[in-house]
Amino acid sequence: MEMLNLSLPATNRFASCYLEQTEDILPFFHYRFDQTSDYHERLLELKDRVFPREEIAGHIDTYMARFPSSKAVKDSIKKLKADNSAVIIGGQQAGILTGPLYTIHKVISIIKLAEEKEKELNIPVVPVFWIAGEDHDYQEVNHVFVPVAQRADKWVYPEKVLQKRMVSDIPLDKDICMEWARNLIRNFGETEHTNNVLNFIESAVAQSLSFVDFFATIIMSLFKEYGLLIIDSGNEGLRNIEKNIFSRQIEHQAAITYAVLEQQKEIREKGFSLAIDMDERAANLFYYDKQLNERILLEFDRNQDRFTGKNGSLSFSTEQLLEIAANHPEKLSNNVVTRPLTQDWLFPTLAFIAGPGEIAYWAELKQAFEHFDIKMPPIVPRLNITLLDRSIETELKDLNLPVEKVLARGVTEEKEQFLDSIKDKEAEQLFSSIKDQLIEQYRLLEEKTKQIDSGLLPLLSKNESILLKQIEFMESRIEDSVKNKHEVILKKFSRTELALRPEGSPQERIWNVFSFFNSYGMDFIDHLMKLDYAFDGSHKVIKK
Repeated sequence: MEMLNLSLPATNRFASCYLEQTEDILPFFHYRFDQTSDYHERLLELKDRVFPREEIAGHIDTYMARFPSSKAVKDSIKKLKADNSAVIIGGQQAGILTGPLYTIHKVISIIKLAEEKEKELNIPVVPVFWIAGEDHDYQEVNHVFVPVAQRADKWVYPEKVLQKRMVSDIPLDKDICMEWARNLIRNFGETEHTNNVLNFIESAVAQSLSFVDFFATIIMSLFKEYGLLIIDSGNEGLRNIEKNIFSRQIEHQAAITYAVLEQQKEIREKGFSLAIDMDERAANLFYYDKQLNERILLEFDRNQDRFTGKNGSLSFSTEQLLEIAANHPEKLSNNVVTRPLTQDWLFPTLAFIAGPGEIAYWAELKQAFEHFDIKMPPIVPRLNITLLDRSIETELKDLNLPVEKVLARGVTEEKEQFLDSIKDKEAEQLFSSIKDQLIEQYRLLEEKTKQIDSGLLPLLSKNESILLKQIEFMESRIEDSVKNKHEVILKKFSRTELALRPEGSPQERIWNVFSFFNSYGMDFIDHLMKLDYAFDGSHKVIKK
């Protein structure tokens, strides 16, 4: 494998400015991600704080016992208990077959930054992946995309979930899952690796009871040798550790909301759009009704001094919600505002690995952290990676297309220019002239028809439309004939765009890692992990 570092803009303006560490962005964060001195400063801050190291390490050890493990995983659990250790953390939803490629990129980022900072700071640094199992948006995790006929075809997992059930509580039907997976992998095309890929999936399915289990089993099968720890935010055992955290968030609900709204004002004043949609009623917690299998976002009604659910479906006094936090914490869960606070209270977080969207919403949390006299960790942009097959690299050379341009905006402009260059201009002019003459003659016929029988005007109009469509049909057939003569080049454009910029989106947002396993083998991740990655904001193009 070979890596090429490119300078490309992020997918949103705020993240692009953050990568450049511009002056208008820095005030929204406590630390810079690209300065070693800031990590030393962060360690000093962590030394003055107390974390439930033994408790959280014990929980992770118990939770991970059901998943593939290794000596490196056991060593990471021991490291987490050490007073001088720190954590690199990031997370994602539990997508079927791990979801889009960026989930894999995020895991690689967490592990690689942990390795880098452990050497640089000479302390134990543990990679932790936070599985957002408490999330209830099933539509976000139940599909992958497959290349079909030069487009990305969405393959949805067939089981329906109608309630707003936490993903951690969604059971996995092993037979349905395996049948769906077999069809999916075979649509990638039969290769020498296909049977190994199917055997891998079958083994993961056999070990899994839920969607999160399936996700976690795959992730740990791929990354266990690198000391990765995983935690499921939807796990009831974790909720017990979070009791006091929930209580703190309930008691400080108004202050948290006010802090975020104030920070949002500052961000708007700098001309940036907001990432978090909230108002002064936000309670920033969900209540989970397990009987109804529904996760309900809470609001705070100041007039009644009560926490309420949508449409008045729930109502709690502050004392009642505190009692739930103390005795039934499994009924509560965080939202986008309180989750970062929870993570920072649970773990001695040296840095958080963030995607472009996450960078934007973290900026809105600075004053919320300050309310509790703590600082946000350094927010490190995850590695942005594009996997470039050698055959696609050849297509780029044949088309004389720089890879950075294709990654930034696709091939539409160049393809249109090529199509324009191969048009038969003379035929185009002839058809244009014929259509103009037809329209002109029909205007004369229209005047004559008005004189003879105006009732025939609709028939005349329809007749004109039929003739124009016939001319346009012939015109399109001639255009198709011209295109067919250049079919080889046009297919190069299509293959290139499908591989690197499918559906106008970055590769990592559409394709799934199992298509690459099917092409290159199940050791593909190990090859990626052998590369040296710099967390410098550059886009990594990895040639295979």
